[in-house]
Amino acid sequence: MNISKEEVLKALSTVEDPDLKKDLVTLGMIQELEIASDQTIHFKVVLTTPACPLKELIRMNCEEALKKAFGDSVETDIVMTSNVTTIRDNAPLLPKVKNIIAVASGKGGVGKSTCASNLAVSLARSGAKVGLIDADIFGPSVPTMFNVEGEQPAVKQENGKNVIIPIEQYGVKLMSIGFLTPAESAVVWRGPMASSALKQFIGDVEWGELDYLLIDLPPGTSDIHLTMVQTVPVTGAVIVTTPQKVALSDATKALTMFRQAQINVPVLGVVENMAYFTPAELPDNKYYIFGEGGGKKLAEKYDTPFLGEIPLVQGIRESGDSGYPAVMKEGVIAEAFGLFAENVARQVAIRNAEMSKTEVVQVKQ
Repeated sequence: MNISKEEVLKALSTVEDPDLKKDLVTLGMIQELEIASDQTIHFKVVLTTPACPLKELIRMNCEEALKKAFGDSVETDIVMTSNVTTIRDNAPLLPKVKNIIAVASGKGGVGKSTCASNLAVSLARSGAKVGLIDADIFGPSVPTMFNVEGEQPAVKQENGKNVIIPIEQYGVKLMSIGFLTPAESAVVWRGPMASSALKQFIGDVEWGELDYLLIDLPPGTSDIHLTMVQTVPVTGAVIVTTPQKVALSDATKALTMFRQAQINVPVLGVVENMAYFTPAELPDNKYYIFGEGGGKKLAEKYDTPFLGEIPLVQGIRESGDSGYPAVMKEGVIAEAFGLFAENVARQVAIRNAEMSKTEVVQVKQ
């Protein structure tokens, strides 16, 4: 039986991307299709992110579609690869950065920087190119969480301008005010100075090619948030909360800020940190110390995706203190952060497929 490329594409057009709700051929995901002399079908499936949780399902669906069309004896050679999507075309700032993701919370103490750090490392471990800006000017956590306290970034001259080389750790490019000031010294600045620092982290750092640039924002809704949306078009925002009422109340403010008409940044979803406590000696037990299901209810109320639950586990605190992110260890913690990262990557791909690009915000002060 001679198989043609047209017949293969027709068969593969019955395979749908579960997230984007369109077939792989229409989406342009089938590439480098070749049929060998022995009738083995070779092709690549180019997914929208290396962190795609449905990779094996899509591969199996392709194989089943080809068997249905050409019989069970058909030989296939399917290479699963990825190209992170973007709608940031011809951007004057960060032109090589595909997606900018804000990580925000309504209040401090909910583990926002922990979630941002582990999200960055998890995406990098999946094969993505990732950067992380520590935009919490007054309480920088990234140097500690990445075990790069005391490190100082290099500076080079480029076209008569000073360009900062970010610190790189665990496959993530990093920038923080903590690299530029003594660890014991407080940063006592007015809002405009903090905003100026963030602009420098965005515009004067050699970020290079990135699939995702995460911006770990300070708690609340402040000058830093406005500076960010006025400086770069943000692909989407991730809201971090804990289950209790006081955290949810503040998280609601952070979520609705991004949805204000003059800001209009898509909310990628809500992640619930410290969702439950599981003691090491009772791994099957869950104790809902701060309440149960608050993050999920918040996501449902505002019709936004729920990105996952992160347990309250001693190892996460230990990892933050030691500068070795929890997602790099095996077990329940790594699985929780890994699922969170997969869901964020999935929502970025869906957002890029279904929505127009975010515009830089013009806010009247």
